[in-house]
Amino acid sequence: MRILFTFILLLTSVLLFSQEKGKTPERKSLVKTAEQRAKEQAKKAPITSYKIISVQHDTIILDTTLSIKKEYDYNYLRKDIFGLLPFPNEGQTYTTLNFGLTKFNSFPEFGFKGKHFAYQEVNDIKYYSVATPLTELYFKTVMEQGQNVDALVTLNTSKNFNFSVAFKGLRSLGKYINQLSSVGNFRFTSSYFTLNKRYAVNFHYTGQDILNGENGGLTQPEYFEDEDPAYKNRPRLQVYLTDAKSFLKGKRFFVDHSFRINSKDAQNNLYILHQLNYEHKFFEFNQVTLNSAIGTYGTPFHRFGTSLNISNIIDQTIYSRFYNKVGAVYENKTLGKFQFFIENFNYKYFYEKERTVGTVIYPSQLKATINTIGGQYDYRKNKWNGTVVLSNSISAQPMRNFDANLTYTINPKNNLSFQYQNISKLPNNNYNLNQSSYDKYNWSNDFNNEKINNLIVNANTQWVKSSLQLTTLNDHLYFSNDNIGSSEQYVSPKQFSGTINYLSLKVAREFKYKKWALDNTFLYQKVSQKDTILNVPELTMRNTIYFSDYVFKRAMFLQIGITLNYFTKFYADDYNPILGAFFVQKEKQIGEFPMLDFFVNARVKQTRIYIKAEHFNSAFSGNNYYSAPNLPYHDFMIRFGLVWNFFQ
Repeated sequence: MRILFTFILLLTSVLLFSQEKGKTPERKSLVKTAEQRAKEQAKKAPITSYKIISVQHDTIILDTTLSIKKEYDYNYLRKDIFGLLPFPNEGQTYTTLNFGLTKFNSFPEFGFKGKHFAYQEVNDIKYYSVATPLTELYFKTVMEQGQNVDALVTLNTSKNFNFSVAFKGLRSLGKYINQLSSVGNFRFTSSYFTLNKRYAVNFHYTGQDILNGENGGLTQPEYFEDEDPAYKNRPRLQVYLTDAKSFLKGKRFFVDHSFRINSKDAQNNLYILHQLNYEHKFFEFNQVTLNSAIGTYGTPFHRFGTSLNISNIIDQTIYSRFYNKVGAVYENKTLGKFQFFIENFNYKYFYEKERTVGTVIYPSQLKATINTIGGQYDYRKNKWNGTVVLSNSISAQPMRNFDANLTYTINPKNNLSFQYQNISKLPNNNYNLNQSSYDKYNWSNDFNNEKINNLIVNANTQWVKSSLQLTTLNDHLYFSNDNIGSSEQYVSPKQFSGTINYLSLKVAREFKYKKWALDNTFLYQKVSQKDTILNVPELTMRNTIYFSDYVFKRAMFLQIGITLNYFTKFYADDYNPILGAFFVQKEKQIGEFPMLDFFVNARVKQTRIYIKAEHFNSAFSGNNYYSAPNLPYHDFMIRFGLVWNFFQ
């Protein structure tokens, strides 16, 4: 209540400030010079002159309004997380409820995918063009002892040069033992083009680190489920790991630039393109004490089996890659753009030295150079927007990618889009090689490529938004536990020789009546497979009823509502901290528990203020809510914060 009172007092102060009458200016300020009038006019630049640009050069306008979408985006990832179930502490990983959120890349990746939800990839970085300096501040309280802040400053020193600096910082202790999250994310971007737009370049640098305490889940979930008042104090619940932690760190340099050969823009143009991406990462699993026990007087055991070390495990995996893409583009303003390109992808995935377990020697590294050739066609005219990309490996490693996207805009409120992808994907590195101080977590494999066919059809209309996805997976790679039914966990990679067919249908519709609205999203998923490898809930839903109106003589826009999130029971993947990845399990189902959130949001000028009572029904709906098979979803809590855009 003290936090709530403080927040209301802060909100009231903002309102009073926004309503304050201006003081009578001194006489000398009534006479303004031409320079002063010009400066004031510059400050009144239209919102359309504040642009956010993606790496694909798609542009959107800065939005400072308050809508239900902004409510959904107000979270640690700064995007709508429908289909993701967060772990109990901010800054941890997420259980995937919607397989359709999975992105496919034909090149081999680092792995440790469970640690990458908050790691910003190339496509997540935005570039800017602004009429005046722009600042955005994001703040949100966390679960326990900490805060989450994301700050961005961007400005144009001239019409054709922009740079931005941003930093996201998070620290949250969490409610359970050994759940600390500590995250730092630095981004710097720069954009430049010549006045005749003959040359253009985008550059960014990122430095990211994600530290998590890894407690391995509850040893006795029944104590949580029994609702014993003694265990309302969550640190009393015993966990498998009391001092283990994982750490993902990465830095990236990225350059994307183009040069037009002909000196003036014409009906026919010829461009040279170049893209460079250098990235260095490492993942560390650190565990001081190896012993676990179940119960106060339980027999000590090692959760992950026998180990080379008796204490102080520090396992590090290091990865670096260097990617170059060079292309030539012929543009005809009527026919579109025709591109031919060559890609060079070098990577090295390595450990300090070889490791011997028994009589088996595990190598210290994987490295390769992959070269591809490909073509791309872009057409953007009138109501049609389409891109087709085809690339194929010319190196020893077989790999291919075919990706086609087409959008037809009927009118501003209605459009149809189609996407088809067919790829032969090289395995992620941690499937083929892993070294660990734990004997059972060492392997060296040579898996086949994964073959993926993916079709997505979207219909965004003024009446309903729907999406149909059909995916076929062959030679699918996954992790699973080799020691089922035991308290010791031996997770290793597998390749499914059969075919997995996945279907999903997502439908969203908002109903409005005067100042009331009901926003609904439903996701239906069905999987056909010989073994239970790909597991998803059959039905996932989100329903929000809310009221919106202006108050305080229209100085504030207010939004009040309740959101219900729900999904049916399924065998959710479990999480393994050594691998920073999820693995298939068939022992415990989670789901069929409602998650109710009550929110009050407000906008005063360019400031959006948020307050939410999260999962308020947990006090009376029973303790059957889980984010993973032995890790509960978070309890009721009140959190608040703001997003503030201001223009200089």
